[in-house]
Amino acid sequence: MEKKIRPLTIEDLPKLKAMETGIDDDYVIRVFDRISTGNNKLFGLFANDQLVSVGGLSIFAKQYAMLGRMRSDLRFRGNDLSTSLMSQVLDEAFKLPDIKWVGANTQEENIPAQRVLKKIGLAEKHISYGASALNISSLKSGGTPWERLEDVSMKRQWLRKLFVESSAVFPYECYYPFPASEEMFEDRQIADWNFFVNPKGDRVLITKKDFKKYYYLHAVYPFDDLMDQPGLWETISLAQEQLASKLRKDAHVWMDLTKQQASTLPDGHPFNLPSPWMLFGKGR
Repeated sequence: MEKKIRPLTIEDLPKLKAMETGIDDDYVIRVFDRISTGNNKLFGLFANDQLVSVGGLSIFAKQYAMLGRMRSDLRFRGNDLSTSLMSQVLDEAFKLPDIKWVGANTQEENIPAQRVLKKIGLAEKHISYGASALNISSLKSGGTPWERLEDVSMKRQWLRKLFVESSAVFPYECYYPFPASEEMFEDRQIADWNFFVNPKGDRVLITKKDFKKYYYLHAVYPFDDLMDQPGLWETISLAQEQLASKLRKDAHVWMDLTKQQASTLPDGHPFNLPSPWMLFGKGR
C-alpha cells in the first residue's frame, strides 16, 4: 500500500465524502472550506490515491496550534493511519516559526484519540468540562451583580496574576484552551472582554462572546467557590441577557469547569456536562 500525506484542497472534497467514518452529518464536510484555509489547515493520508485518514490544525493568537479533526476510514483502521498522519501534522505545526505550543483537545471517553496523541509525543495537560446551559436562573440566590472593570491595565493584571505567571490553562475560546502567556492577550481583545470584580476585590469573572454553532456567553471563573460567591450567578445571568439583547437571539452560557468545580454544582443544576475534555500538548 503506497501512502502519501498532503494538504487537502477543495478538489479533495469528493474523496472526503467517500470515506466511511461512521460519522453522521460530519461537520468537517459541512465546513470544509473554512477549516482548510487561512489559519486552518487540513491534511489527508492517501493509500493508493484513496483518502483514508484526515487530520488538521488551527492557529490561535499567532503562537498556538491546536490539532484535531481526526477521522479515518473504517475499512482501513488498525494500521496506525491516524498516528502516522498526526505525527506529520505536528511536525508541520512546529515548522511555522511563530508557533510556540501545539496541543489537542479530546474527550475523556475517546480512548483511541488519546492513544494517538500520546504516541506522537503530546502529554496530558488539563481536564475540564465544556458546560453549557441556556437558563441559569435556578442558580441565582438574590445577590447583587458585581462591578464591571473597565481599565485595560487592571484587566491585564488579573490575567497575569491568575494565568500568565503560572502558565495556567486559559479557555481562549470554547473548545480551545491553552497555557497562558503574555502574548496571548492583546489590548484590543482585553478591551472587548468584560471583567467583573466582587465586592471584596478578591474574585474576578471574565465574560466574552463566542460562536460554535450557537452564540455563547463564555464565562471564565478560575476559582472553586462557584456556589459560595454572592452575586456571581446574577452577574453571569445579567451578562447573558445583555449579550442576547445585543444579538437579538438566544445566547447560551458556556463555562470550562474543572472536575472540582463541577462537583460543587447543586443537584438539578441546568448545565449539560458531556464527557470531560482532555487537553494534551507540548512546547517547542
